[in-house]
Amino acid sequence: MQVVVVPVTPFQQNCSLLRCDSSAAGAVVDPGGDIDQILATAAAEGIDIGKILLTHAHIDHAGATAELAERLGIPIEGPQREDQYWIDKLPDQARMFGFPPAAAFTPTRWLEQGDRVTVGNEELEVLHTPGHTPGHVVYFHRRDLIAFVGDVLFAGSIGRTDFPRGDFPTLVASITGRLWPLGDDVSFVPGHGPTSTFGEERRSNPFVGDAALARAP
Repeated sequence: MQVVVVPVTPFQQNCSLLRCDSSAAGAVVDPGGDIDQILATAAAEGIDIGKILLTHAHIDHAGATAELAERLGIPIEGPQREDQYWIDKLPDQARMFGFPPAAAFTPTRWLEQGDRVTVGNEELEVLHTPGHTPGHVVYFHRRDLIAFVGDVLFAGSIGRTDFPRGDFPTLVASITGRLWPLGDDVSFVPGHGPTSTFGEERRSNPFVGDAALARAP
């Protein structure tokens, strides 16, 4: 599966364009903004965006979702339904953080732990990973050992839990209980910053690395 990362919005959120290896069928993960840039990159890469996949509904990840879905006539899949709270607040989030106006929406399909989503002939597994937001999900492509983790995990850090309905112990449990079992060889695209691997984060992450967890009370 081809992956092209497009940093968007002033927050430099890692929007990902996915393309099936055997066709031009594609998807966009977390279109937070800068629609023209997303579409231009997709055209340059020969990616036919057929759906939107959301990890969660913070403004920098979901701000352009409603407009892009309407413009292309495509479905929205994800996140898990507990993020309706944040979807409903998208207009307020846009005003608060100085983003262009953003409309609330209802996903075409809510996702749950164990669901599958398709991109052409490619399949991604869905993991419900609350903590940063209550309805956050991660998309995992098992053959290519790559995960799209939104704001759950970063290279050297983890997602914030000080926003409404965030919870630190829940986030740690999502990472250690749902991500680490996928294996150390899994590469991941975080919501911001450089890619890494689960193995590297287990070795060195100061919040959820093995050494850090061993020191935890």
